[in-house]
Amino acid sequence: MSLPIALSCGEPAGVGPEIAASAWGKLRENLPFFYIGDARHLPAGTPHHVISDPSETAQAARTGLPVLHHPFAAPATPGQPDPANAQGVIDVIARGVKLVQSGQASALTTAPIHKKALKDGAGFAYPGHTEYLAALGGVKSVVMMLACTQLRVVPTTIHDAIADVPKLLTADLLEQTIRITHAALIRDFGLSSPRLAVAGLNPHAGEGGAMGTEEITLIAPVLDTLRAEGMQIDGPRSADTMFHAAARAGYDAAICMYHDQALIPIKTLDFAGGVNVTLGLPFIRTSPDHGTAFDIAGSGQADPNSLIEALKLAAQMADARKATV
Repeated sequence: MSLPIALSCGEPAGVGPEIAASAWGKLRENLPFFYIGDARHLPAGTPHHVISDPSETAQAARTGLPVLHHPFAAPATPGQPDPANAQGVIDVIARGVKLVQSGQASALTTAPIHKKALKDGAGFAYPGHTEYLAALGGVKSVVMMLACTQLRVVPTTIHDAIADVPKLLTADLLEQTIRITHAALIRDFGLSSPRLAVAGLNPHAGEGGAMGTEEITLIAPVLDTLRAEGMQIDGPRSADTMFHAAARAGYDAAICMYHDQALIPIKTLDFAGGVNVTLGLPFIRTSPDHGTAFDIAGSGQADPNSLIEALKLAAQMADARKATV
């Protein structure tokens, strides 16, 4: 990787500034990244260098966190989001995207935002980070992947009530999710022939229709269509037997039907090191798999491991994407 990674600051009253400082302390010049945000929001005493251009990152990272300064309207008080800073958070994300799209950064890693704070302070019109990034990237359909060294999972429906999942789970949505995941595994993870395992919706994958019919009427036909195109897909499988070590060795990513079916196994395997990846964007985006953690912001307790893993994965994906061009 020759270009640095852009790290957007996220909500400055959350743990973003301190985990950015901690991540630099562990990575330094070994994995150069620059922080886009207001240098005033960093923890007191953080070694840092204000840079004027991303090309200065590698040199600056040897002795301090490189900061591409983006002035905010107000200081930041840990745990207390200030509406005056909401627009700054939004603008930093957009600035990070532009730097990646213009070839000045290899990937974008995003620190956590607080959606209510953005809505209250700046009328943020998007449900979350992902939807805003999709709009900035000019794409309509993206997929959320959670990844760690032991497992990659993709929920087909995401932040939806369990009662709503059966009606939201459509053949078109499932096919789109699988296609985007398959293409990303080739382009961004360097897998020439990805192996996918697809979970059923019901217990025991419906057990032949005895415990539900979605596997027969919806999931299996989609998988048959994609297999006919040459994709390696196993399923629909019983979700309760998909995630032990021997099962995981048989696939590169698991496609799940709903949020907890995907996130419980990965958070059990690696609670602190999971990474959120947005697939289907024209640029690479990773994020730590946690929120702003207002309750511990500024206390020094925040674990930077998920951010570190997000930066590492962003670098690996950038290298893979470069190799496939």
